[in-house]
Amino acid sequence: MTQNAAPETLRDEERGPGPDEGPADGDGGPAGGDDGPPGGDDGPRPRRARRLLQWSAAVLALLLIGAAGAGYLYYRQLNGNIKKEALNLGDNKVAEPTPNAAGQTPLNILLIGSDARDSEENQQLGGARETFGSTPLADVQMLVHLSADRTNMSVISMPRDTLVEIPKCTDPDDGTVYPASRGRAMTNQSLGHGGPGCTVATWQELTGIHIDHFVMVDFAGVVAMADAVGGVPVCVDANIHSRDGQGHGSGLKLEKGTHPVKGEQALQWLRTRYGFEDGSDLARARAQHMYMNSMVRQLRENATLSNPGKLRGLAEKATEALTVDPGLDTVKKLYDLSNELRKVEPERITMTTMPNRYVGARVEPTEDAEKLFRLVREDIALDGRDAAPPKAVEKPPADPSAADADIAVQVVNGTRTDALAPARGRAGTVSGLLKEKGFTGATADTGGALSEKRTSVRYPSADLEGDARRVAGALGIPADQVKRSTEVSGVTLVVGADWREGTRYEAPERDDTTPESAKALNGADDGACMHVDPAFTW
Repeated sequence: MTQNAAPETLRDEERGPGPDEGPADGDGGPAGGDDGPPGGDDGPRPRRARRLLQWSAAVLALLLIGAAGAGYLYYRQLNGNIKKEALNLGDNKVAEPTPNAAGQTPLNILLIGSDARDSEENQQLGGARETFGSTPLADVQMLVHLSADRTNMSVISMPRDTLVEIPKCTDPDDGTVYPASRGRAMTNQSLGHGGPGCTVATWQELTGIHIDHFVMVDFAGVVAMADAVGGVPVCVDANIHSRDGQGHGSGLKLEKGTHPVKGEQALQWLRTRYGFEDGSDLARARAQHMYMNSMVRQLRENATLSNPGKLRGLAEKATEALTVDPGLDTVKKLYDLSNELRKVEPERITMTTMPNRYVGARVEPTEDAEKLFRLVREDIALDGRDAAPPKAVEKPPADPSAADADIAVQVVNGTRTDALAPARGRAGTVSGLLKEKGFTGATADTGGALSEKRTSVRYPSADLEGDARRVAGALGIPADQVKRSTEVSGVTLVVGADWREGTRYEAPERDDTTPESAKALNGADDGACMHVDPAFTW
């Protein structure tokens, strides 16, 4: 049994803990050339064309958490509905991954759910009339990674209240410069720094992952897209009504068990925070993962997209709700992406949430998050089913290294742990070791000790990457421990807890398993069920 309820009506200040909001996301793919032929009359089409329309609609539903209506390749006018913006507004241009032995490269798409109240329909669905026309927030962010060989897919969700450094972003249309955030800010605010291209820049700055495309969808798009598939089964372990005494909540009302949700009720499910588990964005991300996995299975098992008239109307609404980068600005290009995604079976799809820890009422990435990012950068399947980890091939840096004696290196003691005090004198010992090896510009930082699990070499800009790699190579530090970071002003060696003594660095054994803290959910898991907070049952 399902029951529709009123959509969310409140909006919390700066999107911290508060009312549920933010729709599900979408994504994009490789450019695909010219559009298909223009639409003709509304008469019957050949069976093959009907099957093509059904399949393309189904795959777009996976891309956009239900965007099945955008699959009408033969309706040229839909292209005019799709809005486009620049892919990356930042200065940090992460290099594309190196092709594998077969010449294939991974594909990374950032899915953004905007809370924009920029139309009457979006305002009605999102509630909060006083926020009509205000700066939208990227309240849902998911990175979809499609492996180079197209055998597996990994998804990483980032909670909207994650504290990150938003880089300087420049609007290419009017030249407006949005300064970098002063300190850390909530990641959902990145959308207000020039648009989705700044959200892309923020992700690249944090993760070091090259992002190929983005797709952003709003409230109205989620509702229209969810209608297209005729309902997606979701499960709760008790009766739930997401509404408290102060009016907080999405309004979702369901009885215990598994029920198909669509339309506004699907939007409520995707936005629900109050009532799921601990009431956090982390619980909401798990509910979104469950929905996406269920939709994939539903689309593979059922042919629900067979009414051309209904699909035509849904296609109009869906494409009007999309904003994409120029590489995805036609339905033909979206269809090309669908051909790539359809190669992945549900059992090879892994949904995760970025590992994090609380900082007051917000969260920040942990060391496990960096490990998860590394696995994606190196195209290692998060389900652990790769036959063997692909051998990483490092691209040469943009600028070669300077002579050893001309490289300035600051050495920092990062050996403190939760259980151990910092190892005394490590910065001085290692800087002395570097001097012996010819790096006469090495100096020891005598400030307070840091807490770093693994030794790393960091550099602030592309022109110093060669120098950083040279320092790492001289000490036997693996290339994947050389990182670009805005937290340093020059080449900086952080001596971690894995090198508390001695003058020879021994790299720890590689661990390529997905961290437990990522809360991985397999795409074929049809037994998942959201736990309901007893305070929100009925």
